[in-house]
Amino acid sequence: MVIIMTSLTPKELLTTTRAVRKRLDLEKPVEIELVKKCIEIAQQAPSASNRQNWHFLIITDQYLKNSLSDLFQKGWQSYIDSPTSVAKTMNSDDPKKSKTQRRIYESAKYLVDNLKNVPVFVIPCVEGRTDGSNVSVVVQSAIWGSIAPAVWNFMLAARLHGLGTTWTSFHLRFEKDASELLKIPYEKVMQVALLPVAYYKGSSFKPAPRDPVDKIIHVNTW
Repeated sequence: MVIIMTSLTPKELLTTTRAVRKRLDLEKPVEIELVKKCIEIAQQAPSASNRQNWHFLIITDQYLKNSLSDLFQKGWQSYIDSPTSVAKTMNSDDPKKSKTQRRIYESAKYLVDNLKNVPVFVIPCVEGRTDGSNVSVVVQSAIWGSIAPAVWNFMLAARLHGLGTTWTSFHLRFEKDASELLKIPYEKVMQVALLPVAYYKGSSFKPAPRDPVDKIIHVNTW
């Protein structure tokens, strides 16, 4: 297999790697070796105490994708009914915000409806759990600080290879069910996301609108 990488500057890669949902190509197959190449890059991320306690499940079996999509759909419905969902902010007094929130809702709903057709799922996992009542913030930071950089490395690598993805988590409302389906030892290993992976349509991505940086910077004290 010939690996072709896009020609992006480091700044372009870091500022234009977006959450891709509607632009995922649901028709074009994704080579598993290409996904493995991206995971090799993910492995270069730092991890707490150099434990490298990450794992990545690559899901291509249609039965498993269908079953995970069902859990994802149930998780989405639970979220959309909650008071903090994006659906509750689509009718803001600010027309610009309403438009943005509606676009986000429609993009997320498209993925919910089409998830089972995405060529590849990648489920990043990490050894250890953060959902116990006695897990200190130090331990939580170490666990998430190990897996999150690796996942972002994967997403950047995917972009370099012409693949789109996004961090999703709706199926985690039923994580134990997903663990049983995938034979993951739930008590020892935590799923952290479901990454739909496909070639993306089009070629242009641009930086997203953000607040002025001074609004979020605090020097010395809050």
